[in-house]
Amino acid sequence: LQEMTASIGGFDHNAQSLRIVTKLEHRYHQFDGLNLTWETLEGLVKHNGPLTGFPGARPLPVAIASYVAKDDLELDHFASAEAQVASLADDIAYNNHDIDDGLRAGLFTVADLEGVPLVGPVFAEVKAEIPGIDESLHIHESVRRLIGLMVGDLLAETRRRISEYAPGTADEVRRLGRPLVAFSAEMRQNDAALKAFLFRHMYRHYKVNRMASKARRVVKDLYRLLLAEPECLPPEWQTLCNGKGSPETGRVVADYIAGMTDRFALDEYRRLFDMQETP
Repeated sequence: LQEMTASIGGFDHNAQSLRIVTKLEHRYHQFDGLNLTWETLEGLVKHNGPLTGFPGARPLPVAIASYVAKDDLELDHFASAEAQVASLADDIAYNNHDIDDGLRAGLFTVADLEGVPLVGPVFAEVKAEIPGIDESLHIHESVRRLIGLMVGDLLAETRRRISEYAPGTADEVRRLGRPLVAFSAEMRQNDAALKAFLFRHMYRHYKVNRMASKARRVVKDLYRLLLAEPECLPPEWQTLCNGKGSPETGRVVADYIAGMTDRFALDEYRRLFDMQETP
């Protein structure tokens, strides 16, 4: 979608999340969106850190720039402690469950993990403690311990930072100039090494590349067709369009596709391109 919408401002998943909860959802008669608190919206947009006010900051996605023009989310400051926790909790869950998924899918083996800091030693520790352990249980127990170690490190380092910086208010947390919630330096290195391993062995595995290639073709074909023929959109989406090929219609089509699950996208693709399918 980023490629297909480059001429109309592009596509960014964080910006799209903000767009969904402030514009696309319709639950109230008086206004669009979900009526979320400022703190929730701030955390959604800035959970990975400030977006402006530092060297190398990227241009803001259109959806974020247009929203903050009317509601300042203080993009040059960090988000709340709660949002920082959510960001790192997501990292912990994402990485560890990708270890589980990658092993069970056969994209890499336990032996491949031996050289990965923290991960390799934990898998070896479990195997040494429980000789003859079933492979599935070996994976489950190792991942469970890894999650525990990462959570424990996060808690310890965050307590240390709270003691050192002693923020007294939520605004002081935002204006520290650095995260209050964080891994230790050693765990950050371990986390980076794990991400690098997963990138090489999982996210760029040829089987994953093939599926990603198929997905790109589905998204591009859907976008091109619906932009050229918006009358093929469901009626409630057609009413939002402004003629064939217009920027407004392009954004509507992007919103429509972005809201699809994988299964729905494939079903919609078949309905639109397979002559044997019922529209």
